[in-house]
Amino acid sequence: MKILITGATGFVGQQLVGSLTQHQLVILSRNISAAKAKLGDQHQYWSSLANKTDLNDIDAVINLAGEPIVAKRWSAKQKLLICNSRWDITAALSQLIRNSSNPPHTFISGSAIGYYGAQSSTPVDEKSGFHAEFGHDICQKWEDLALQAQSQQTRVCITRIGIVLGKNGGALAKMLPPFKLGVGGPIGKGDQGMSWIHISDLVGLINYLLEHPPLQGVFNATAPNPVSNKLFSQTLGKVLNRPAIITTPPLALRLAMGEMSQLLIEGQFVLPTNAIKAGYEFNYTDIEAALTDVVS
Repeated sequence: MKILITGATGFVGQQLVGSLTQHQLVILSRNISAAKAKLGDQHQYWSSLANKTDLNDIDAVINLAGEPIVAKRWSAKQKLLICNSRWDITAALSQLIRNSSNPPHTFISGSAIGYYGAQSSTPVDEKSGFHAEFGHDICQKWEDLALQAQSQQTRVCITRIGIVLGKNGGALAKMLPPFKLGVGGPIGKGDQGMSWIHISDLVGLINYLLEHPPLQGVFNATAPNPVSNKLFSQTLGKVLNRPAIITTPPLALRLAMGEMSQLLIEGQFVLPTNAIKAGYEFNYTDIEAALTDVVS
């Protein structure tokens, strides 16, 4: 297949590109030289979609582009960047797909479990409702724009991605330093849910959706066994052979991070019901096995 990928130079994107060696890849990147340095010069590269009128020569599109949501404090300017970096590229891709007489047969577009908002301890899946907040607002429009590409010729799959665990990047890269120093631990009481997924399963699920034409709609990209923040912290301390008993007060996070702190203070227990029904088999369902693999 000839596959167009956005967000290919990110943590997930790099792993995904490495898994698609049997396909012809077209990488969308504003900085082609930097992208080639990360991904190799064997791929085709586009610097923009501005000069494209359709995607007739593309078989599938995988859309992972977006400003990291925890990169900077959520000022009004940063919120706009977070939104537009997702919405604009997704809208452009959907428009090009609709303009095509022979459109891509598959459009896999990223989203996040932030769609559900704060959910306390109640488990949620793809059929559940949401709590309206900034995270939900980002994802709702992001998904709606992707679904505009759907037709009898093009199926759309939405992946609501959880906390990605992998080596040398992702959420764990920010968590590891204090835990390695023995000063890590839960946030507040640690009751909030952490819906995680091993990077190999996220890449595996995207490949599975790509390879199974009947599948479409929303898929939670999370492991089947979400855990509390307290259990996650205890397990990370265990695999690092370090104590994990230093509690971070929620107020301290709110003062340091502002509104963005809600991502850590609140959480969800998200279940991948649709992925399991579709037949995807997770490699990592146990948090200790996943963390052991990542930090080894």
